[in-house]
Amino acid sequence: MQPAFDSPPLPDAPSLLVKPVVKWVGGKRQLMSDIKRNLPATFKRYYEPFFGGGAVALTLQPKFATIGDFNEQLINLYHVISNKPEELITDLSKHENTEEYFYEMRGKDRLPIEWLSMTAVEKASRFIYLNKTCFNGLYRVNNAGEFNAPFGRYKKPRIVDQVTIRAMSKYLKSNDIKVMQGDYEKIIKEASAEDFIYLDPPYDTTSSGSNFTGYTSGGFGRDEQERLLIACNKARRKGAFILQSNAATDWVKDSYLSHGYHIEIIKARRAVNSNGADRGEVDEVLIRNYPKTKAC
Repeated sequence: MQPAFDSPPLPDAPSLLVKPVVKWVGGKRQLMSDIKRNLPATFKRYYEPFFGGGAVALTLQPKFATIGDFNEQLINLYHVISNKPEELITDLSKHENTEEYFYEMRGKDRLPIEWLSMTAVEKASRFIYLNKTCFNGLYRVNNAGEFNAPFGRYKKPRIVDQVTIRAMSKYLKSNDIKVMQGDYEKIIKEASAEDFIYLDPPYDTTSSGSNFTGYTSGGFGRDEQERLLIACNKARRKGAFILQSNAATDWVKDSYLSHGYHIEIIKARRAVNSNGADRGEVDEVLIRNYPKTKAC
């Protein structure tokens, strides 16, 4: 369903109970004030093809949205939360916070027959369990696409968060929210004039190549950054509003400025990076193709 242009795209009072159910590297909760003041004045449908933990969408809570991600297990989780929240909560209660059990669950995707026998609910439950008990909530896969983050050794991880799961389920079911799995370009192509696309891709790497981009087995290198720029330009020509978060590398700034985008440098604190020197406060950018409408 396509909303009327005069239909308010965002609720007057978003629910504070609707928030991410998983921890995600590069999450945007700390940057929401910067993102909010860079939103377009109004828009029709909201698109977010690099959904991850969903901090932006779940804070804004658009009424009409298409959300997606390349990660099949992550999208399976959101389908299960939307359609079978109580079954998910029940299955989550079975998990144990021990190293032996953690590696047993982590190894499920290395056993084809056992993996195929798992239900969608069981896979979603495993996804949350590993996210809550692995080191620093780090989602990382090897070249075979198998989850390989180590055990986190937390004393009391919150594996079962009934309130958040039910609140997210209610939001997804009560609004016109389409959940897609696949390449970001496929999702962006669906946007039309006066739709709003928020992009949070794996960040462009610095000259040292130290930024963490191991979300998928194929990685997200400079060629993907260039393809993303082309996809943004196509959406812009259709009249879509685009806001993108990325690293403040020279390539990102030079490339988007040369194509007529507006760029704002912001500060962000990052706790997870393969290089300890790149943890802490770092420069990031917000890239948009429309004039700023909100006061700084």
